[in-house]
Amino acid sequence: MKKFYLVSIMAVLMSMSLKAQTKDGAAGDYPAAPGMEFVMTLKVTLDAPYTVGETPKGRRTVIPITGGTFEGPLLKGTILNGGADWQLAKGNRTELEAIYSIKTDDGVYIHIRNRGIIYNGADANGQPSFYFKAAPQFEAPEDSKYAWLNNALFVCAPAWGQGEGITLHVWKIK
Repeated sequence: MKKFYLVSIMAVLMSMSLKAQTKDGAAGDYPAAPGMEFVMTLKVTLDAPYTVGETPKGRRTVIPITGGTFEGPLLKGTILNGGADWQLAKGNRTELEAIYSIKTDDGVYIHIRNRGIIYNGADANGQPSFYFKAAPQFEAPEDSKYAWLNNALFVCAPAWGQGEGITLHVWKIK
């Protein structure tokens, strides 16, 4: 009998906890969105793109990454030459995968693989729409102060009109 009461109390407490994390909406209760924390801005320099041409999967374009800088509250440094952004376009949609490395000011190398989508078309209401977001994944040395980059999800979005190349702002999903 005591076990039944304990389980009942736990169920009520869990229900109350979930309710505290929800947001009232016209169509019902929804969980609160996770927060985000700013991590860095990458200012990436690029070389001229080249195209492989139309492939069975779409138009393949490669944009060489030649360098740049990055800076955030917990890290800063340079973007290394030698990476690239491989894009595959079909219709109004482009899939991208940028693979490159960065070096922090204190000499730590970090590998990045950034996958995303660019869509230039219409939204659900038929209005013109442009969408460009990506999800970088970091590989930092486990014995470095940057190991926290290995254990979280990130999202990035571009900023326009800030010089040559591309500027990306990166946030950690909490």
